[in-house]
Amino acid sequence: MHELTSRRGLLFGAAAVSAGALLTGCTSNESDDEPAANDQPAAADKPGKPVTIGFAGPQADHGWLNAINDNAKRRAEKYSDVTLEITEGSNDTAQQIGQIETLINKKVDVLVVLPADGKALTQVGLKAMRAGIPVVNLDRVFNTPQAYRCWIGGDNYGMGLSAGHYIGEKLKDKPDARVVELAGLDNLELTKQRTQGFDDALKNYPNIKKVARQAADFTVESGQAKMAQLLQAQRKFDALWNHDDDQGVGALRAVEQAGRDDFLMVGGAGALSAFQAIERDDGVLKATVLYPPTMAASAIDLARALGQGKGVGGLAEYEIPASITLYSAVVDKTNVGRYMSTGFK
Repeated sequence: MHELTSRRGLLFGAAAVSAGALLTGCTSNESDDEPAANDQPAAADKPGKPVTIGFAGPQADHGWLNAINDNAKRRAEKYSDVTLEITEGSNDTAQQIGQIETLINKKVDVLVVLPADGKALTQVGLKAMRAGIPVVNLDRVFNTPQAYRCWIGGDNYGMGLSAGHYIGEKLKDKPDARVVELAGLDNLELTKQRTQGFDDALKNYPNIKKVARQAADFTVESGQAKMAQLLQAQRKFDALWNHDDDQGVGALRAVEQAGRDDFLMVGGAGALSAFQAIERDDGVLKATVLYPPTMAASAIDLARALGQGKGVGGLAEYEIPASITLYSAVVDKTNVGRYMSTGFK
């Protein structure tokens, strides 16, 4: 899943611009009269040097990871000059290292790697770089920047920050407002980052107090069980920040079983089911904070640019950035239609 990443790099979020938006249009340093839509590939009108991209990720055992694979495949198919060599994916470190070494031996032009364990796969990233194969490190970061040419990924701290500010603005005029948090796995750094961002945002709203926090483990079953515990322990609260839309499916089941509708809920990641619930607006789920799997499509754009020796459209530099951190946008009823096509199952 999307659960082992480091918050690092360039934050292009000040104007709510994602890496996908930045990369769309062209990968040269020439400007287009009209930027292409976000579902269109970069430089689609100008096929260039053929590029073979090796893609290696973990097993798609979570909706977000499956969406990562789909985004990479669909993006590559849009380019007539790109050949994608994709591995089966594995959560076994040794097996994934073997898959990446096979891609290195095939002499692919560029590698895109979402490691099952960034620390454990650092050495194979270094091996590829030393073999002259640039690596785009996707989301879960290697231990050293020497193991990749470019890192692109989500912003876990930013997720919590965005969720906290959204809830804060909704409750800022309510005296003694109470919020609860349904977190992910507490042994993961990303969970701590999401909680820290949320807590930091709430500091801006002195009328709001976080009264409870329960950790789940990113599954429907855990979401339902842990949410049921929260609901039983907290008879009254005004808002819930749930770290993950997959576990949010279970959380919503618990809410429905308890017959509760007296609070607003903000989710995390951007699942299709969450978008659909937000659009219907017939329950407690009012918004979700993105951790976009479209980063895999942007990684293909970056890999293609590397293979063709180009920069990124919209930037003055001749080279692609060393790191890109995606913006954690809030999706609610006002803008859900725009994001619906990006929702993962």
